[in-house]
Amino acid sequence: MNILRRYRIRVTTTLAAMGLMMVLGCGDDSGLAKRYAVSGTVKYKGQPVPQGRISFAPAASGGRAAGGDIKNGKYELSTTGDSNDGALPGSYKVTITAVEIDNKEMKEIAKGGQFHHDKAFAKANQEAKQLVPAKYGLADTSGLTREVQAKANTIDFDLQD
Repeated sequence: MNILRRYRIRVTTTLAAMGLMMVLGCGDDSGLAKRYAVSGTVKYKGQPVPQGRISFAPAASGGRAAGGDIKNGKYELSTTGDSNDGALPGSYKVTITAVEIDNKEMKEIAKGGQFHHDKAFAKANQEAKQLVPAKYGLADTSGLTREVQAKANTIDFDLQD
């Protein structure tokens, strides 16, 4: 009878541990709670934005920002870097920046090292073509807010003037 009791305890402990692992998930090394996939499209006046950056900043304190590159009108968010690991559930203020910079001249000047103090860099930034209105680049003026749900999220944006 003693052996049977030990067997039941081991089985119960093993099942409890397995259940706990299923509830908590397998997680990662970031120390953050579970993130959920966020992807979508970014259009301006109905056309895909060719390149840029999208950022989700938590609307409330205590959250964690997520961001991603826009390529050919598509993006995926990451909270920890380039891993497309998604975002934490919650409300976010969204910013979108997209510029086209002619950096041909900067590359020639940059051969010896840094170019960010060069006239070519300043000129390229001054002449950079805004692919979306500048108002979308600031959380206070973008007017964009979205909710990330505890599931896979598809969040699209069709920006206007």
